[in-house]
Amino acid sequence: MLNPSHLARHYSRFHVAERLLLTGHSHQAWPDVGFEAQQQAWLDAAEHLDHKWALAEEQAERVRDGWRRLLGEPCAEVALGQNTHELVCRFLSALPLDRRPRLVTSDGEFHTIRRQLDRLHEAGLDVHKVPSRPAETLAERLMAAVDDRTAAVLVSSVLFETAEIVSALGDLAAACGSRGVELLVDAYHHLNVVPFDVEGLGLGRAFVVGGGYKYCQLGEGNCFLRVPPDCAMRPVYTGWFAEFAALEETSRTGEVAYGRGAARFAGATYDPASHYRAAAVFAFGVQQDLTPERLREVSRAQTGRLVSGIEALDLDPARLRVEAVPADRRAGFVALSAADAPTLARSLVAAGVWCDARGERLRLGPAPYVTNEQLLRSIALLADIVGRS
Repeated sequence: MLNPSHLARHYSRFHVAERLLLTGHSHQAWPDVGFEAQQQAWLDAAEHLDHKWALAEEQAERVRDGWRRLLGEPCAEVALGQNTHELVCRFLSALPLDRRPRLVTSDGEFHTIRRQLDRLHEAGLDVHKVPSRPAETLAERLMAAVDDRTAAVLVSSVLFETAEIVSALGDLAAACGSRGVELLVDAYHHLNVVPFDVEGLGLGRAFVVGGGYKYCQLGEGNCFLRVPPDCAMRPVYTGWFAEFAALEETSRTGEVAYGRGAARFAGATYDPASHYRAAAVFAFGVQQDLTPERLREVSRAQTGRLVSGIEALDLDPARLRVEAVPADRRAGFVALSAADAPTLARSLVAAGVWCDARGERLRLGPAPYVTNEQLLRSIALLADIVGRS
């Protein structure tokens, strides 16, 4: 079993041993190797100037390999981006919305997808939302909403408000494929806390988007789009990196050309320091044997302790209760329904328990460097604050 106290020594700059960090679902601490790698990015720029990009591409490929490991797909086509929004927009810009002006999604998507689709709906696109809960049957509702006017379905594999794992995405992918509909799966709350396997989940023909700000400890600027094999789409919203391998073709034909595979969804000039940091953190995870399977074991034990400890407080459920999610279907955090979750979250942060709230839900997310003692202290502070309110 992983020893959080031993692991915590590698996160000295984030002071994880001295703080109660239950923000593992939102912003995990970065290991110290990330600081050293970010310094190296600066030094490489100073020494090599514009020739630094060959070194930056080496780092970028290490980052792609890191995502491939987490996707369980060694040869995955992976496009990199600074955030998931730009990658989702590139995906949307590749859809035949003139012929198929309908997008299907759920009402439980993170703001990246939620806000953009809401704005497209305002602009005249047909955006159809189905209820996200119960998560066990979400895929069925999405399938029922797909018709011949549908261009794509966009859905999370783990719901960001409740940490519920969405079932039967493979069935959804098959249904989409049979009708010529693209499927985009947001796996941000899934990767590196719950094992993910593209083929095992039946998502071989799906797009998968995610990033490293949360459970992967990569920090900002490290997001990806997994592109299905042999993709020939021509996204409108791309950068000049998308034609690196096809500059001569563009010059010859006069038509905007694209590279192959994930290169079709590439952006443009970016800050490569994020990839230096991410490559070092991915290597650290391999060195420490922080596999998704091992991290899942740790996470289930930690969330289980939080749930049992909070339920043992016997609080008034009208004021605070654990969301009813089966343990095997709960991902990386515990969601609590609270009368005034934002105020409760602020009170906890003021007391030293780092957490957050989304709507009416307080979210407590442990991380592999959080000890049992820290969990117990957090529960005691929660009990004290609720008892005084």
